[in-house]
Amino acid sequence: MVSKEKRGGVLHRRSVFIQAMRRKTFESGYFTTADIAEEADVPRSTAQDWVNRLLQEGCIFVKEEKRGRSPARYASRSAMPKSTCRRIFTTVDGDDVEIFHECLSSGCAGFCEFHHRNAGGAAIAVSRDGMMFRERAVLSRASPLHLERAAVGLHSVELEGEEVVQTIQSVKGGPAYSLSSMMGAAKGVSGVSVSAKDGVVTGQVRTRALIPVTVGVDDTDRKGCGGATFALTHALMKYLTESGDAIAIRHQVAVLSQEIEEMTAGNSCSFLELAVTPEAFPGLMQKVCRFVEDESVSEEWGVAVLRGIFVPKEMEELAAEIRKTRVSLETVKKTADACGVQIFGGRGIIGACAAVSLKHQPQEVLLDSSVALQTR
Repeated sequence: MVSKEKRGGVLHRRSVFIQAMRRKTFESGYFTTADIAEEADVPRSTAQDWVNRLLQEGCIFVKEEKRGRSPARYASRSAMPKSTCRRIFTTVDGDDVEIFHECLSSGCAGFCEFHHRNAGGAAIAVSRDGMMFRERAVLSRASPLHLERAAVGLHSVELEGEEVVQTIQSVKGGPAYSLSSMMGAAKGVSGVSVSAKDGVVTGQVRTRALIPVTVGVDDTDRKGCGGATFALTHALMKYLTESGDAIAIRHQVAVLSQEIEEMTAGNSCSFLELAVTPEAFPGLMQKVCRFVEDESVSEEWGVAVLRGIFVPKEMEELAAEIRKTRVSLETVKKTADACGVQIFGGRGIIGACAAVSLKHQPQEVLLDSSVALQTR
């Protein structure tokens, strides 16, 4: 049984000193030991003991060292995180745009998913994968929000030069705090402007327009050779994103036909969803091929690169066939060429093309080839 902290106990005194330090930091931008001694009505030696203790704990920091007769100045660190929005970025494909919010908390991502979906507005599709919340919209199509049934939502999205400007509206309170004080600190955000009227807070969030890219890989590893397509693709994701020219959205594994005699266990392929900078896209295929060629254990590896938010219908139909039965390499190449999918490598092109074509499928479809593809 945990006893309640008595007034005057260590935890209570700690709370008193922390509150005094925060209050003085807010009022003056700093505090001295003498300020805290006066504020807490304790001897200066006691105040200094608490200053030293809270310095060690990281609750406060030295703002200015002691100089001559001028005492050291300290400041309190806020208990509130600077932002729960780790990164916000956007991809554009013609008039279609996808918005991604990478959160530091799955709870925050879940909150945004729920309210953005219920608010209606410009959001056509809303989903979440762990701490990544994403929504799709059409440029220059504003729609009224239903803030009577949701706390926050997407009102409209515009493209201004190389920047995507998303207009988000919220009720006052926590959602407004996130919009006004947190989104601007997220990586990828170039600016946020906020206004309030009639109880509604409106914010315009600016991010760079990136290119949506899906990379499919099939290592076609041989039995006994020790290869694994999922591991190779995950390593590829790290390689492509470490320079900052691409942002990883997700890495997925997909299972193909189980009727192929020469398959290894599972007969799976993998794909990466990426957001790529316009200047990096022309050289992307070369980087992908160089990495896979160097790291693959098979000479029949294959890669496929699909640019765009949507998967062509012909590619989805091809993937459905590859999941059921053997499909010739010639047929796959012909379809990929007709749909503008870049391919390179050997027999692994078959699995790689299936991989990029399955990007919109849920987990239960990806991992069970006996389950029919979901149609849009």
